[in-house]
Amino acid sequence: MQHLIQKIMPTIINPDSLEFKDDPSALDDFKLKTLTPRLGEICNSKHFMFDIRHLDPGKYSFPYHFHRNAEELMMIMSGSVTLRTDKELKIINKGELVFFEVGVSSAHQLYNHDTVPCIYLDIRTTPGIDITEYPDSGKVNIMPFKMIFEKNTQVNYNKGEANISDIWNKLKSDFE
Repeated sequence: MQHLIQKIMPTIINPDSLEFKDDPSALDDFKLKTLTPRLGEICNSKHFMFDIRHLDPGKYSFPYHFHRNAEELMMIMSGSVTLRTDKELKIINKGELVFFEVGVSSAHQLYNHDTVPCIYLDIRTTPGIDITEYPDSGKVNIMPFKMIFEKNTQVNYNKGEANISDIWNKLKSDFE
């Protein structure tokens, strides 16, 4: 593979030399394919996660979601998709860019309504930890750890903290 990817500064990637793979654990409706190895990993990117993705007709990109701490930019390279936001469904065509700022107002999902695959570049900032929320299913994902919780399990900050003196007393006796 070394002849297919030139590791120089800057890194030059020929997408035709890489293979699209889907996540085998994904539901059938979400069989989004991503170039592998992942482009950000090839470049050893510190601040961007970026991939070229292949969305077959009749498939959805990811569950409807938004990011609490990451911005995202997509460019349609071929085909077209329908973009779902909290306000509308909108067709995005080849060559168009879509920017998603941080927060609930940028909730989004893509659906390939067309008869041909849609190929798009997906760029996201990687600020360390991001919280991705899924309004349809009520999940919260702590990225990059992929720790997924149901949002309705949110608790008060002080839950379970009322007996701190008992904990300290036990610690004191354990350390004596």
